[in-house]
Amino acid sequence: MQFIDRLITLILSGIMIIGVYQFYFFTQRFTANRVKIYSSPLDEKIPYWPVWSWIYSFLYYPAILYLNWIIQDMRQFVLMAITFVSLMFMQMICFVAFPVATPKHWRTINQGKTASEKFLQLVQKYDDSSNCFPSMHVSVATLTALFALPTLGYIVFLFPLLIALSCMFTKQHYFIDLPFGALLAWLAYQVYVLIS
Repeated sequence: MQFIDRLITLILSGIMIIGVYQFYFFTQRFTANRVKIYSSPLDEKIPYWPVWSWIYSFLYYPAILYLNWIIQDMRQFVLMAITFVSLMFMQMICFVAFPVATPKHWRTINQGKTASEKFLQLVQKYDDSSNCFPSMHVSVATLTALFALPTLGYIVFLFPLLIALSCMFTKQHYFIDLPFGALLAWLAYQVYVLIS
């Protein structure tokens, strides 16, 4: 692909990320069922390490946008975009049908004393405690890794692993949200395999 084509796909990817998140925020406000909050002894034992907020947000978006540098043509870009939209559609069904939120004390543990905590508070200002199940961060990270696998090899799975750890250490997700997020990504990837 020519540089201008890669630049166009990069701009379109940014627009898609911003646009798709509007659906995510919509599902935080409109659910078909009552929002559930779980009491999980396992999750309570996982420590709160706010420094992971930088991985949670700053590693996430550049890694997704990296896909623009490994696509071979515009057709592949369109098929990838359709796959990510399919993943978002599956996420929205889960968020509306099975709304889950983290416990309130997971948010109040953040005292805003360090730069990491202040940054996490900024993230939490826009990202409500709901839409936990399944983890959209893990879904998108896993789908990104699946797309990058042929180019970078199995090391790409460090990306969803780091994102999964950041989801737990920032107290943004329950442990159970993570494997189901990865499963949704795998299902979405099967859409890509089918249409490509």
